[in-house]
Amino acid sequence: MLKKRLAHLRKEKNLNQEELAKIIGVARTTYAMYEQGHRSPDYETLNRIADFYDVDADFLLGRTDNPKSSSDDFDSLTEIKKIVDDLGVQDLFFNNIDDWKNLTPEDVEELRQDMEYIMRKARRRKEKEDK
Repeated sequence: MLKKRLAHLRKEKNLNQEELAKIIGVARTTYAMYEQGHRSPDYETLNRIADFYDVDADFLLGRTDNPKSSSDDFDSLTEIKKIVDDLGVQDLFFNNIDDWKNLTPEDVEELRQDMEYIMRKARRRKEKEDK
């Protein structure tokens, strides 16, 4: 089941095996073996794949047909950490953690969009400076 889901998700994103391997931090041959069913990813790699595709690891492993957990539990701190990790931010200072805990899913999505905008803007500025 894992090999089929990996290939399907990768193709949905229009990525080749080499591109996906770079994203998750493994060699292309290693990733190819995952899709061929000759090798299984370790726990950390499986989680990186699940995070990249925004699905549960249980879905990748075939334990459920639901890509996302049906749990209504929302943890704003976990979601914010994902945003920070996705954007490659090295450090984010949480002055008052209680304020962050009270964010709704909509607040977190707005935060994601704002942070993505700011990071794109900063990267473009850096690119111009480097030229």
